[in-house]
Amino acid sequence: MMKRTMRPLLSVLLLMAVAATLAVRVTIRYSSIELKNEYPFAAKAQKPVINETLLKYASVDIGEPKLKKEVEELLEGNFRTHSRHRSFLSSGRYRIDIRPRTARGIPVQLRSPEFYRIWQSFRRHLQDWFRNRKFHKEDVMVDLVNTVKVPIDRNNGKVGSEKRYKSCAVVGNSGILLKSQYGELIDSHEAVIRLNNARTGGFEGIVGSKTTLSFVNSNILHLCARREGCFCHPYGVNVALVMYVCQPVHFLDYMVCNSSHKAPLIVTDPRFDMLCARIVKYYSLKRFVEGTGKPLQEWAPAHDGANFHYSSGLQAVMLALGVCDKVSVFGFGKSSSAKHHYHTNQRAELKLHDYDAEYDFYRDLVERPQELFHADSARWHDSKSLCKQSHIGVIQEMDVSFGLALFVLGSHSCH
Repeated sequence: MMKRTMRPLLSVLLLMAVAATLAVRVTIRYSSIELKNEYPFAAKAQKPVINETLLKYASVDIGEPKLKKEVEELLEGNFRTHSRHRSFLSSGRYRIDIRPRTARGIPVQLRSPEFYRIWQSFRRHLQDWFRNRKFHKEDVMVDLVNTVKVPIDRNNGKVGSEKRYKSCAVVGNSGILLKSQYGELIDSHEAVIRLNNARTGGFEGIVGSKTTLSFVNSNILHLCARREGCFCHPYGVNVALVMYVCQPVHFLDYMVCNSSHKAPLIVTDPRFDMLCARIVKYYSLKRFVEGTGKPLQEWAPAHDGANFHYSSGLQAVMLALGVCDKVSVFGFGKSSSAKHHYHTNQRAELKLHDYDAEYDFYRDLVERPQELFHADSARWHDSKSLCKQSHIGVIQEMDVSFGLALFVLGSHSCH
């Protein structure tokens, strides 16, 4: 077992949730889940038993020692070591090019004054990012409005607006979307969130054409940084880019590209990243123990523990829960007869994700919202109701009533 002192459960932010006890009618029809408010209040739901051992284990970041070493090397200016690392996104097909470039795409010499300025800013951002990963912050979800929505509104000329979006569509990239025509419905939302710059051209009838923000992992920006002007705007130069950091060295790309982006280029709060990671790890541990009967210690070897990470889609959904009153989710799910992504020929899933665990989380959001995770006296204020449109494959029509809630939870590594 890992020789690491566990902090008491109530002193560590593991999982949070706030229930807004609303009765909801769930109709599952033609690959979608639709929630409709029927009554203002519902009977108090029974709180299920939570496995505290799994909660504690989910709070342990197995990749922390590796990450710490990597950050220390970068802060010392040791970039050469990282030129041998491979991007998670590339799956070994591309080597990480750590040579910084100007916004025009011109390589910057490591000893030049220009690189020195970039490096100083890089060190400052990296230190803050790594330090903030260690601190608990109760209102990290509530802060998403100020850290994400407000900068986007300001860029669009909307000043002083601190309200959530009335409705949001989170558009996943699953190939099952090819069997649907949700484009018009997706575009009817006030805000549309897309993942990893997935192509919409030629697929407008399926996924729509409207985009409010593109949620990406830093591997995407790393590839964009090699282009002239750091071009990373498939949806237009005025569409904001919200990014979570997969590899610390990618802060170099952020430093160079941020100055050339007309729209906001926003890095997610690392405490928000940690929150999302613990959600997925908890559900992955739960599936592993219940499905195999093996001890927790065998989970890491089975899931490449040091590199295990949630998907971009999971964090995009969590982001939407923080900035939207109502959330609709499209293109999340899989089918043996469908491609992995609607816009590529990729068929295989990445092993560093546990999509089944994430689907369990989404299912609980719909079917067991009364399940409350908590830490300390953490509270979520101003909780709102959600409307889910979750594309998970054709399921026989059924009706369920339940109380509605918002989940808030949180590791390192990524994709």
